[in-house]
Amino acid sequence: MHGLLRQISQGSAYSHTTAEALAGGVSSDIYRVKTPIATFCVKRALPRLKVAADWRAPVGRNRYEVEWMRTAGAVVPGAVPRVLAEDPEAGAFAMEWLPPERYPVWKEQLRRGVLDPGTAAAVGDVLGRIHAATADRPEVARRFPTDEVFHAIRLEPYLIATGRAHPDRAAQLEALAARTAATKRVLVHGDFSPKNLLVGPQGPVILDAECAWFGDPAFDLAFVLNHLLLKGVWKPHWRGGYLHLYATLVDAYRGHVAWEAWEALDARTATLLPGLLLGRVDGKSPAEYLTADDDKDEVREFARARIVAPPPSLAAIAADWEARR
Repeated sequence: MHGLLRQISQGSAYSHTTAEALAGGVSSDIYRVKTPIATFCVKRALPRLKVAADWRAPVGRNRYEVEWMRTAGAVVPGAVPRVLAEDPEAGAFAMEWLPPERYPVWKEQLRRGVLDPGTAAAVGDVLGRIHAATADRPEVARRFPTDEVFHAIRLEPYLIATGRAHPDRAAQLEALAARTAATKRVLVHGDFSPKNLLVGPQGPVILDAECAWFGDPAFDLAFVLNHLLLKGVWKPHWRGGYLHLYATLVDAYRGHVAWEAWEALDARTATLLPGLLLGRVDGKSPAEYLTADDDKDEVREFARARIVAPPPSLAAIAADWEARR
């Protein structure tokens, strides 16, 4: 951390520096650092993630997170925190601190029932813009040789490991992982979740891109929609509101899809989504807010049926989910 502090403070003394560990992440140590001249965040990737399962990932992913932030920030200025300094050898970097009173976390708003369609539209819009600007660009793909990292931190824990918990669905889940790994179209964030989206005064600000990968846009879209479905299990009285956000986000994203036919991407996302749903119950990273057995069983029943009989579209999934209210 001292090397990062020297880069930021330009060699000035930092004897009065304080570092406060921040909660929330399972894959990195994150600190809020205060010096006499600045407040900023330092993030350091961990080789073993802080979950019950034995989940390991290369710490070199940190450099690709920085590269994703710079690439996405060039596409949508203000959509990511500014990178202040980096130490690739230590697997760490520093970025600007965004105060929570001005940049609330979208997950927290969803938890409290703040269901703003404008936020959902902005989230879909920024994701679509990043995907569209990087689609089918070999020079971007070359900067993200992260297939190994993406497999270790996303495909294996969310799909392959879930197949071990559901052997009668393992073949379908492995096929989803293989298809996702083979689809190389856009720059993917990989953890596009409400917990990593701040609702800023000028629009969404995206955090935690350590799963960055050049691959299948369906993964990012399915990943965020998965969370909107699961919130309806967590807070069933707002289930209809979460589904409205789901549809609004999809509509905003769809307007940017020109690199392939929307129908193809829609179908691919709709087949992946049930696998990710099941993964948040029985994979290596279960949703921490789904604690009741009845809630978990609801997700299992819905997801398992659609893994073997994939729905044709995201709208079909939403209609089925709504019908179960």
